Amino acid sequence: MNEGFFTEPSQLQAYCNKKYELLPDFKDTNLFTNDQTSDNQAGTDPVDFFLPQRIKVAATGSYNRQGHLRDCNRLLYYALENIQKGELEDTRETQQYIGEIYFFRAYIYFEYLRKFGDFPIIKSELSADDYAANVEANKRKPRNKVARFILEDLNEAIARLLPRSNNLTNHRLNRECAYLFKSRVALYEASWETYHQGTARVPGGPGWPGGTFNGNLNTEIDFFLTEAMASAKEVAEAIQISDKIEDYMNMFNQYDLSSNKEVLLWRMYSADAKVNSLVEGNYHSIYNENGEGCVGQGGGYTRSMVETFLTTNGLPIYAPENTEYKGDKSIPDVMENRDLRLVESTFKPGDMVWRGGNMDQDGRMVYANLLQAYQNLSRTATGYLVRKGWRDSNVAPADNSPLAYMIFRASEAYLNYMEADYMKNKNLDDYSKKYWRALRKRAGVSENFQKTIDATDLSKENDLAVWSGSQMIDKTLYNIRRERRCEFIAEGMRKDDLLRWRSLDKMKNYQTEGFNWQEYQKEPYYVKQLAAGLVVSNSKYLRPHFANELIITNNGYNFEEANYLTPISYDVFRLSTPEKGGNISTSVVYQNPGWPVGANQYALQ
Repeated sequence: MNEGFFTEPSQLQAYCNKKYELLPDFKDTNLFTNDQTSDNQAGTDPVDFFLPQRIKVAATGSYNRQGHLRDCNRLLYYALENIQKGELEDTRETQQYIGEIYFFRAYIYFEYLRKFGDFPIIKSELSADDYAANVEANKRKPRNKVARFILEDLNEAIARLLPRSNNLTNHRLNRECAYLFKSRVALYEASWETYHQGTARVPGGPGWPGGTFNGNLNTEIDFFLTEAMASAKEVAEAIQISDKIEDYMNMFNQYDLSSNKEVLLWRMYSADAKVNSLVEGNYHSIYNENGEGCVGQGGGYTRSMVETFLTTNGLPIYAPENTEYKGDKSIPDVMENRDLRLVESTFKPGDMVWRGGNMDQDGRMVYANLLQAYQNLSRTATGYLVRKGWRDSNVAPADNSPLAYMIFRASEAYLNYMEADYMKNKNLDDYSKKYWRALRKRAGVSENFQKTIDATDLSKENDLAVWSGSQMIDKTLYNIRRERRCEFIAEGMRKDDLLRWRSLDKMKNYQTEGFNWQEYQKEPYYVKQLAAGLVVSNSKYLRPHFANELIITNNGYNFEEANYLTPISYDVFRLSTPEKGGNISTSVVYQNPGWPVGANQYALQ
């Protein structure tokens, strides 16, 4: 593989192409249902992650990206060496591919950082025959050093990747992606170190298993916030987002996103090549005999998610002076005068669902199906059906289509900058204000964010993100978090945010809820479903998991703090004892806080 290889840009390209499988893909992750692992959306079953004594230490598999990591280290070593030796021409194309590999190594390490925190930093290819070298390489480094290493790799990527405007980056990583991703990593680490400070999950914290920490955590936090702002600004200043809600929705319902200025990277599918997904067709699941308009696609937004959105006047729904909010007796009432990101991303009565195979039918939503297998439909968990990603087409419910997958978009840079700015400076500079107004303008919400801040009562917010640990945050910071939640509706970003903000400490006896069942149960349609076997909770709001034994036993979700970090699998300890086959108590690797060393064991209580 190495002798005579990595001497042509085309060889580097082929190697890089394989790494694009690391990026999100509909075959692994449905972008629009991924938030079912958070408080934003719910599936029909509860999530083990939020329940005590459900996650176990795995026997194997923690370091599941090591093959990809080895490939990255191999290419970087030989490509850079071959350039020095004159055996690989140092062209812009060559540097583009080297930049991509630096990006992918950073991408792998960020996945590891989010899961495990402290982690070994491996920059060279290791030989399986050298046991001692592998044991040494297995030693975990403090998470702040891992994060700094990721930023160093992204700096290398930024120096080499061509901008999006260059033809060579068509359907490939570009410089703007690296800047955006750098801001994401830096903000993640800054907020983790800020809000988890004083726990064993941060280097130097009480009970931290990593030994002595010589750094200064506040210095580290300031460094990462500064980096987050600088990187985000590179993207935010270069790309002005559209002020039309259609352009927002069109980032998620097209086959081709190449003309969309806001999308930095997207995954292309092809009907001809039979590389497709079932995502588009799933949105077209409707039973419309006798005009029933019964829609079923599984899942749905939670009441907490829906209530976070403002009305168009910029006020929270509970504000005494808010005459725009019409209450939640029905979905149309909930959606009237609301943030357009909610309105357009949710199916409402009267919305077109599917016109049929010949585009000659009028399949509009009337009701959300709540009874599994009713008219062969999936049931919605909450009553608030996801519409983001819906496309007006003749694709049948069980058919494939080449719907594009949006991976990186510029408005994330706006949000990353705002949050980092406020965390670092405790106020908002002119850039933050400009970005915030732009996001709200497109959402059809008053651009006067100060009006929102002034009207916010944190005790009335139905949102875990008002908390970091046991501390309630201030109103400005909460509204920055609100903006992020609303902008990223149905994009799978929420779980990472709750983890880095340490907002799950307050997930105690937590009941997931949907729409106002007290009102909807009176509808003849739901009376019919009740007669056909629908069983629901005796509560004002629909509770999709009320009958689940785990939810009953635990009185709702109760998050175990050990789950902030993933336990390291048993094989890692077994393969890192100084003496091969030695007692695992001698392993150079330490387990994450709250977890035992041993396969199939639950978190310590």
